[in-house]
Amino acid sequence: MGVTSALVLFAVIWFMVLFCVLPIRLETQGDTGEIVPGTHAGSPTNPQLKKRFLITTAISVVLWIIIAGTIISGLITVRDLDWFNRMATPDLG
Repeated sequence: MGVTSALVLFAVIWFMVLFCVLPIRLETQGDTGEIVPGTHAGSPTNPQLKKRFLITTAISVVLWIIIAGTIISGLITVRDLDWFNRMATPDLG
């Protein structure tokens, strides 16, 4: 796995985890009853983005180590995922 592949894998994992972490324990303006004029009632009162980004990064690092380690070790290869046998070499004889 090259550096670019590793970074792309980490970015994909990071954003997937972020979208899972964002709605956890989110208090909206509608929940607290303090709706700011011009905003939606579903807008967060205190999004705590720094805390959520740190949690997302910690979870992503652990998942990246597991997934990248599996890829690098060769435990699972592309041929293992070839369920429709499309990588088979054609019989020329």
